[in-house]
Amino acid sequence: MLCTLCPRLCAARRTGTRGDGRCGMPSLPVVARAALHHWEEPCISGTQGSGAVFFSGCPLGCVFCQNGRISRGHLGKIVSVERLREIFLSLIAQGAHNINLVSPTHFAHAVGEALREPLGVPVVWNTGGYERVETLRALEGRVQIYLPDLKYADGALAKRYSGAPDYFEIAAAAIEEMVRQTGPYELGEDGLLRRGVLVRHLLLPGALENTKAVLDYVARTFPPGTVLFSLMAQYTPQPGAEGLLARRITGAELRAARAYMESVGITAGYTQDIEAARREYTPDFDLTGV
Repeated sequence: MLCTLCPRLCAARRTGTRGDGRCGMPSLPVVARAALHHWEEPCISGTQGSGAVFFSGCPLGCVFCQNGRISRGHLGKIVSVERLREIFLSLIAQGAHNINLVSPTHFAHAVGEALREPLGVPVVWNTGGYERVETLRALEGRVQIYLPDLKYADGALAKRYSGAPDYFEIAAAAIEEMVRQTGPYELGEDGLLRRGVLVRHLLLPGALENTKAVLDYVARTFPPGTVLFSLMAQYTPQPGAEGLLARRITGAELRAARAYMESVGITAGYTQDIEAARREYTPDFDLTGV
């Protein structure tokens, strides 16, 4: 295939075993871990865990990625579409509340095929937010929950940290398409998200104005009851981090972000406390469940 799945539109040649594009991945899925995951928002993880399938490679390539071993290091195992569906069913048999596809964008064609028949639990598209609307439309009806990041409203920051100066325009259009597909979010009596969009934003050190601009966009674009929002404080400096990225966020930054979030009327969702930045959220990428 000549790939145009992500906004990079690199048209790289991808075969079943190799790929030369930005993501560096073949056309067949590469999976690093598939297991019950308890570290998502409560409406995703619930009491039994989310059935998280971590895909290798990434079209975005953020310099601060906590999953760098798989996003840039490409650790993982190539699996067939048939095996991918078997992995989904195995996680459901273990009690997963949902199937949580982590960084699946560059494998959208294969994932869509694996989801041709309903699974009986919601499917979560867990993404960095850098998505082509055309790719998302091909998934309509097969994904019930979208879990996109909205990392940047500042194009200069997006260029510096992710090499994607067009990030905000791309991600905003993608999130609006996600909301069009799912409609307003729906929570079950058990508190689990059944359908809808949960927008995530990671507070970065020294980037409070970027966070405020993201919050402004969400508040003016989505009326109350449309989307959930998660303000994350778990930023952790990665090896080799320099400048502002070499430190964690401060309590003052988090308090200011929370106050601004409240001031613009965003109340449906989650905020992490400062201790989230002291914990390690990266699982072991050891091919468990693959």
